[in-house]
Amino acid sequence: MSTDSASTSASARPVRVEPPMAADETAMLSAWLDFHRATLAVKCEGLTAEQLRLRSAAPSSLSLLGLVRHLAEVERYWFQHVLSGSEVQSLYCEEDRDGDFNQVDTADAEEAFATWRTQIELARTAAVGVPLETPGKKLRDGEQVTLRWILVHMIEEYARHNGHADLIRELIDGTTGE
Repeated sequence: MSTDSASTSASARPVRVEPPMAADETAMLSAWLDFHRATLAVKCEGLTAEQLRLRSAAPSSLSLLGLVRHLAEVERYWFQHVLSGSEVQSLYCEEDRDGDFNQVDTADAEEAFATWRTQIELARTAAVGVPLETPGKKLRDGEQVTLRWILVHMIEEYARHNGHADLIRELIDGTTGE
């Protein structure tokens, strides 16, 4: 396992584009989601695999690598399973419900980032041209959810976890902001 800068070696420096001040609803929601996706990449930029695995504080299993793995799971679940109706296997949580967070000690950071980026692209593809009011093909807890709900939920999910990422990154090397 390499200790090189695992988070950025397979891709260019993350770029965050500020969401537009005025746009239609689909463009606005998509822009905010992409902004938060890029924020997570910025928080992980330049760290070694070991740094990405560093836990926030005992007894928590929260780490930057765990967040990346978790958000890959979330992207896959909401866009592939709920919206598109595909039967998808969990990426990291088949045997351990919190395997995305708990099983990072030997996880391959490069693979995790590649998987996360792939899930983002699959999510974007699943949502292209789909009206916001379109219900997903699978129910969530017996309820239908629309693409609008999924996008708002994903923005909330990333925003919450980016707050965690902020604190973890500051713990690792003192970097704040962004």
